[in-house]
Amino acid sequence: MKKTPICERLGIDLPVVLAPMAGGPSTPALCASVSEAGGLGSYGAAYLPLDRLRAEIRAIRAQTSRPFAVNLFADDGAAADAAALQAAQERLAAVRAELGLRAPAAAPAPQVTLVQAFPVLLEEKVPVFSFTFGIPPAEVLAECRRAGVVTMGTATSVAEARALEAAGVDTICAQGAEAGGHRGAFDRNADPPLVGTMALVPQVVDAVRAPVVAAGGIMDGRGIAAALALGAQAVSLGTAFLRCPEAGTSAPYRSALRNARDDATVITRAFSGRAARGLANRFTRQMAGAPLAPYPVQNSLTREIRAAAAKAGNAEFLSLWAGQAAAMGRELPARDLVLALVRETNEAISRLSG
Repeated sequence: MKKTPICERLGIDLPVVLAPMAGGPSTPALCASVSEAGGLGSYGAAYLPLDRLRAEIRAIRAQTSRPFAVNLFADDGAAADAAALQAAQERLAAVRAELGLRAPAAAPAPQVTLVQAFPVLLEEKVPVFSFTFGIPPAEVLAECRRAGVVTMGTATSVAEARALEAAGVDTICAQGAEAGGHRGAFDRNADPPLVGTMALVPQVVDAVRAPVVAAGGIMDGRGIAAALALGAQAVSLGTAFLRCPEAGTSAPYRSALRNARDDATVITRAFSGRAARGLANRFTRQMAGAPLAPYPVQNSLTREIRAAAAKAGNAEFLSLWAGQAAAMGRELPARDLVLALVRETNEAISRLSG
């Protein structure tokens, strides 16, 4: 697997990026292991209190001296009016009761915003700042340029990729419809673009001058070779790393991934109020068409449900974020998985070259 120009920009040896997976799967150990193996480790830091964010960054640094990325959400979301909040809470009441949870507080605690969290990244000298759900304020991007921090934004369409480049973002992650977790679409309320990776990547490559990272449905070296052939300079893999021992994936989540099929995922807003792809379960089915609070209020309302379900080993009420190729996942240490991806990519390219 050869270095590409983006490798030089990011200071890495391999065009492999660990996707940030906020809410549990991201750990300092997983991030550091991918960086130590020559790729770009990433840590999904959305939702973290500021003291925890700082501690996690320092924990990554304690395990690697290589570059890594920290990911935040560029959309702080919207507040819920009283009627929407009540309707969402009433819809979740039966689930809470089944899990033995008491009635929730009248209003969920506010989420840490990007503007509040970003100074921690600057103070801790994080090498790469990645983000999704839109574009950070211009002053945040300007601070990155002054500090020499490489920026990476998520695009789910050509229009979003062009907007990122116009804002001065250094690298663009083209997220195909197959990707697990939240759709990175800018508009939280609209139906997200569902352009597949094979269709999206070459169109984004043709539309922008910034280097492109391909994401969505890539699980092995064959997928990496295909993405590079389409013009991507690197690939981002998340679901592929969920079963690594270093990942913070809970036991019931891991079990669900082991049993995943090719048709097992759905796109749902039920857990957070934003569209995301994950394994279908009882919660996604029961909440189809239910009244939801807006993002991130819905995420706050379901947090205790998800925590209680994980503790009880009940995958039916967990947000089982996963891409469409989850069935191809492997249980390998992160470093071994990176080495396998390199070998498989080289083999795929060799087969094509005869």
